[in-house]
Amino acid sequence: MPVITGEEYIKRIDALGAEVWMAGDKVKGNISEHPAFRGIIQSQAELYDLQHSNKKSMTFSSETTGNAIGLSYLIPKTRGDLERRRRMIQRWAWYSGGLMGRSPDYMNTVLAAFAASVDILDGEENCYPERLLHFYEYARERDLSFTHTFVNPQSNRSKLAFMEEDVTNARIIDRNREGLIIKGAKLLATQGGITDEMIVFSAPGAQENAHAYGFSIPSNTQGLKFVCRESFVCNGSMYDYPFSSRFEEMDTIVIFDEVLVPWERVFLHDNIRAAAQFYVKGKFVPFTLHQIASRQIIKTELLLGIAQRIVDTIQIGEYQHVQSKIVEIMKGLEVMKALVLKAEHEAVVDASGIMVPARQPLYISVNQFQEMYPRFTEIIELLGASGMMSIPKESDFSGQLGKQLDHFLQGVDVKGTDRVALFRLAWDLTMSSFGSRQTLYERFFFGDPVRLSQTIYHMYENKNSSDLVDHFLAKKADS
Repeated sequence: MPVITGEEYIKRIDALGAEVWMAGDKVKGNISEHPAFRGIIQSQAELYDLQHSNKKSMTFSSETTGNAIGLSYLIPKTRGDLERRRRMIQRWAWYSGGLMGRSPDYMNTVLAAFAASVDILDGEENCYPERLLHFYEYARERDLSFTHTFVNPQSNRSKLAFMEEDVTNARIIDRNREGLIIKGAKLLATQGGITDEMIVFSAPGAQENAHAYGFSIPSNTQGLKFVCRESFVCNGSMYDYPFSSRFEEMDTIVIFDEVLVPWERVFLHDNIRAAAQFYVKGKFVPFTLHQIASRQIIKTELLLGIAQRIVDTIQIGEYQHVQSKIVEIMKGLEVMKALVLKAEHEAVVDASGIMVPARQPLYISVNQFQEMYPRFTEIIELLGASGMMSIPKESDFSGQLGKQLDHFLQGVDVKGTDRVALFRLAWDLTMSSFGSRQTLYERFFFGDPVRLSQTIYHMYENKNSSDLVDHFLAKKADS
């Protein structure tokens, strides 16, 4: 089967009938028709249609079947492959303005990274690299969609938490002839319940074998429950909620109620060392960071575009502080572009023949974005000022006072309906419930920013700077 269409994606998700709970009730009927999911499922479908209609630039040919496979599944062998992947990722990101952090290319990249790292599992106890490779082939040939989960519930996050008797984190409670039995919970499966599959794996730090695993299961597996947070989709038109009506990705708590994971879907289990090494030494980090940074570049371009359009619409570009704020975003954007290109330029082929982008510039790019994004949204708020509150709905403009509002809320060469449309766009991105979630999401994307800074500190190669100091100290000694 080649890459799927949007219609095929929607039919598959509706047919799955995953167990999704919202506000105390189980979601019934076609989930694609539910108000909380309709917009994001349609947007995801449109991504698949975009890929399907642009096979030449967004797919590659399967070496086993000849099928057209989405480039986000590609395991790169050359720098050209890395560039092709980036262009495809950014084309999808452009469609959503980078607002879909869990567009299909993210998890496709994760699975490709896992498949490219199977050598780490070779010879390890309770590890099955051949199963992982088989599943990678199975998934890419069917253009499956994925969510994932690996975050433990926040019941106790102190350094001594491992000493407590665990009662919340999903764990292996049994191993039988059919597979693993998993019981407990995991946090934050974004798009939970609206993807074909869910990948579950252990991040480094597991203290017991029961918490060390990696597998993938269909979203409708018996005993698997997705519990949704409050939806940020509001009643109103696309004019009123231009982003949240289309790109609100639901976040879910995942409950494993004695879920059976068949052995053929288990990639590793009961091996703490292998689970940690697979994450740390595998290609998960460089591959996913490359995808994340590529998407965040497009999101920054969206922020810059909105900020500049506000400046032009209300003619505040002559003020020095306004120019300075716009330049902040420009500098951030150009630095991020340079870091991604540096990561590709410094990519190296590893022992298995895979082209791996340099981690250091990607870590810095993603960590920098965690700091910059809240500032960039603040800049939009500062530029819009009271205009961010003077945003009547579409129904106001079609009502009795519509003509007056169109006049009194006009901008420079822009009538009121158009100026408000821009400001509602800015408001939905920065100040609505959807916008606040976007900010929190980017603050912690790929982990705690402080811990990421620590990682950069310890991995940074500073021999050249140290040698330069030695050079001048030696000069002084010679004199």
